[in-house]
Amino acid sequence: MLSLLLQANFEVPSMLRDLLDSEFAFLLLLGIFVLEGAMLMYFMPSELVVPGAIFVFGASIETAIVIIGIAVLGATLGQFALFMVAKRGGREYLLQKRWFRVSEERLDKFDGWFDRWGPVVVPVSNTLPFTRGMLTVPAGFSEMSGRKFVALSALGTLSFETLLALMYFVILPYL
Repeated sequence: MLSLLLQANFEVPSMLRDLLDSEFAFLLLLGIFVLEGAMLMYFMPSELVVPGAIFVFGASIETAIVIIGIAVLGATLGQFALFMVAKRGGREYLLQKRWFRVSEERLDKFDGWFDRWGPVVVPVSNTLPFTRGMLTVPAGFSEMSGRKFVALSALGTLSFETLLALMYFVILPYL
């Protein structure tokens, strides 16, 4: 796992090295995905997390499956938390929060998508880069049940993360 980074002559701080080699490494990864799902991880593009984790933890199919499972669980938990905040707090509440970095204009656009296409946009948006998770909030404003949202969110996240893992294994060997 960490040996790949060391072989590539990356200087990894000892504290990070110890964490990545510990039993808490996958728990840390789960936390990252929860933040990503809740749209709170603005410092790192979500498109890099799965490929980066596969690189760090070992490029095997078995490891990729574990990472995808952690990604689906974590991102779905994070999206469900945001869904519930939207459901309980409402539009104005979210727009007033500094941590919610979606403009009113963009939110209007995503509301329109949800109004036009319905719940199917949740897994579709979770599969697409740059719109990933954006329909979580309009879904929270709707009458959609939490169970239905979790199922649709997990389905979209599964497809997105699986595509990222496949790209890692298909494209990276040619770079």
